[in-house]
Amino acid sequence: MKSSTVLLCERAKAASAALAGISDEKLNTGLSFMAKALIDSCDNILKANLADIEDAKGSISEVMIDRLTLTEGRIRSMAEGILEITKLPSPLGRVLERTDRPNGLVIEKVSVPMGVIAIIYESRPNVTSDAAALALKSGNACVLKSGKEAYRSARAIVDALKAGLRLAGLPEDSVNLVDDTTRVGAGELMRANGLVDMLIPRGGAGLIRACVENATVPCLETGTGICHIYVDSSADTERALNIIKNAKTSRPSVCNAAEVCLVHKDIAKSFLPKLRSALVDERTYANLTPVELRLDSRAAEIIEGTAALEGDFDTEFLDYIMAVRVVDSVEAAIEHIGKHSTHHSEAIITECDEAARLFTERVDSAAVYVNASTRFTDGGEFGLGCEMGISTQKLHARGPLGIRELTTYKYIIHGNGQIR
Repeated sequence: MKSSTVLLCERAKAASAALAGISDEKLNTGLSFMAKALIDSCDNILKANLADIEDAKGSISEVMIDRLTLTEGRIRSMAEGILEITKLPSPLGRVLERTDRPNGLVIEKVSVPMGVIAIIYESRPNVTSDAAALALKSGNACVLKSGKEAYRSARAIVDALKAGLRLAGLPEDSVNLVDDTTRVGAGELMRANGLVDMLIPRGGAGLIRACVENATVPCLETGTGICHIYVDSSADTERALNIIKNAKTSRPSVCNAAEVCLVHKDIAKSFLPKLRSALVDERTYANLTPVELRLDSRAAEIIEGTAALEGDFDTEFLDYIMAVRVVDSVEAAIEHIGKHSTHHSEAIITECDEAARLFTERVDSAAVYVNASTRFTDGGEFGLGCEMGISTQKLHARGPLGIRELTTYKYIIHGNGQIR
């Protein structure tokens, strides 16, 4: 007997076939109805979200509660994100390459949908609408599996999105949510060969590792974010402080938040006290959560903080914690990043063109910044509408996954009777 998850995947497969050939105008109409349905269902979604939050209290941190929490404003932002996607050009039917052969054959490489995309994610309900909208815009059906902490919220959101699809006359099974919140349901999704064309895990290191190690369907690895900011000897101090404050404290629970600060030895004595003042003292005075600085031995000689363990430089804290290390040069910073990075996002703060060149050439991450916050690694900020996640691998996509990254291609060959 087939499980409910497998049956759901079969329905999604049928929906993906029904989506083939539907015009971009029709898909955009569906997205617009989905956005309106979210707003119309705001009360139901908030009620479901409140139940999730009540159950989660005491079992997850306050920072993670913030990730789980929906407000009327956040739901409106979700709807606006869907509408932004309607403004993007279709990624489908693009002729990527054309070859005219001597025998008269015309060979075109044309972008097409993946088919069925499965997304396993944790306690961020907004991922539900982002993923569904990106999948539909790129002509794909999706099967979503939220974390158990966010299940009620995700169910209310998917119910609203399905209502929008029905009103637009599009297949309701274009968007689906797995009801089994256990690891069994996740495992069935990972092994749904022939039904799921691509699996995207979006969450912490444990979830991503489980998918990569256990999936028998193609898995696109999205990464944990041990993001680094290197403050070079030539850095503008005020600029550096503003960038670090934003990268660490604007939303510490997300993957593009900075976790490690590397400081050049030539400015460490002058810069580190300012860093502590900005992240600890000023925030304490303002009744904000101070950042716990975990210091290597050289930094600890200059400012007060917690002695860093070596593992602190390999940890995605997702909290008000930052590991700090003093390095001898830009080359030493690059070497440290090469050993400890998850290849997500790294930044250099510098006024030296040569240092910036070395950093951008040698740091092997999906996004490398010069004098800007790592918090910009985001589909919306990159002009992609929103994102399915951040890929830290190199095949087949890297960085924010927008609608183009949710397509593949096929060859269409035109002839007039040629035989081989």
